[in-house]
Amino acid sequence: MAHPLLDDLLRALAEADGSDLHVKVGSPPRIRVNGALVRLENAPPVTPDLTAEMAGAIMRPEVAEQFEERNDTDFAYAVPQLGRFRVNAFRQRGTVGMIFRRVRTSAASFDELGLPDVVGRLASENRGLVLVTGPTGSGKTTTLAAMIDYINENRECHVVTIEDPIEVLHRDKMASINQREIGFDTNDFASAMRAAMRQDPDVILVGEMRDQETVSAALSAAETGHLVFSTLHTIDATETVNRIVDFFPPHQQHQIRVALAGAVRGTICQRLVQTADGKGRVAALEVMVANGRIQNCIVDPSRGGDMHEIIADGEYYGMQTFDQSLVKLYERGMIDMRGAMTAATNPHDLKVMLQQRGLVAATNR
Repeated sequence: MAHPLLDDLLRALAEADGSDLHVKVGSPPRIRVNGALVRLENAPPVTPDLTAEMAGAIMRPEVAEQFEERNDTDFAYAVPQLGRFRVNAFRQRGTVGMIFRRVRTSAASFDELGLPDVVGRLASENRGLVLVTGPTGSGKTTTLAAMIDYINENRECHVVTIEDPIEVLHRDKMASINQREIGFDTNDFASAMRAAMRQDPDVILVGEMRDQETVSAALSAAETGHLVFSTLHTIDATETVNRIVDFFPPHQQHQIRVALAGAVRGTICQRLVQTADGKGRVAALEVMVANGRIQNCIVDPSRGGDMHEIIADGEYYGMQTFDQSLVKLYERGMIDMRGAMTAATNPHDLKVMLQQRGLVAATNR
């Protein structure tokens, strides 16, 4: 099913190369372009009847039923010759609101995304746990899709993805890929993970680790010889470890730390930074690769604070901090000083790093 006006709004989003469409009663539709929300001034007024009509036109029956029960829901919507969108519908002040996230119908390559070589090495692991983290809208799904596509092009294996909803469609190349959507192909992540273990997988992608059961299943799969990818809404490697451990009660946390130290192969934490020309955004990455020192930090919570220093000193392994990533992006002319400072973990330290490499003009010293 479709809705002509909604499709026109989504077309305006695509033509502006925006990332999100916001539809809310009492306000003109807005699109997010390069991180900023912009009004679509020529769009008709958004009324309660209009948003309800739009939602009803694009929801599958089971999604509409879930929306009536929960007052919010996630699903995918595709428009021929335009693209695919991830939708969150919700009620606010008694009316229906919707946010549409524009997603790629095919995976981008590592080169297109400017990802470092270490991401390819993590995607080439035969077993273990690899986590891509960052706030909402930081490009986690895009990076994961690129990693799955890399596997698809280079390895004969079976890949099972569990997503909410499916955003990037993968066609079989060297790999055989089965994509399952929460609420359509399976009830939830935990039950889909249990089923995946009976589907002879080599690689499992879990769209998000939301609860203790899913985390336990992902760790178990990684420990038993599978390569597992997933995401968390965490800002760096240290917080990622703590978030996973915090899913469990205190009496289990040491056991989980030991299991995580043995299973994790690396974390990729992302932030999007506006490009120097103001026409797009590029990902700055903190990359942690598990080695002996990192494993010790995971097992011993008193050493968690050492992880940032180990990452900063881990260039041999392909590790880098956010600020080191920002220096590289600035050196290549991809971001300007303002973008670098806005995204920096420690702006003062970043400026010192830039000065030491002779990258800061005299007026900025």
